[in-house]
Amino acid sequence: MKALQAYIDRQNKWNAMFGNHTPYEVATEAGRMRVAKMIDCALSPENLSCDGELSRTETNRRYRELTGAATALVKLDPSMAQHMYEFG
Repeated sequence: MKALQAYIDRQNKWNAMFGNHTPYEVATEAGRMRVAKMIDCALSPENLSCDGELSRTETNRRYRELTGAATALVKLDPSMAQHMYEFG
């Protein structure tokens, strides 16, 4: 759950910087689905590696971070696995 909360906190900070004040959360099913889709999008090969611009080390770090958050989300709500096609 620590990886998931760290991911959500980081995304909320980014959103606040750009004026989006709708926080990500996992307390509701809609919130968990929104986070699941965000993680799934971030795990796509193009997004994960910034279209090949990131080093292998950074890509692997991001992959571990995202899969840790995804694992925690699925543990919290197993039905979220069906919304994360890149995870699994």
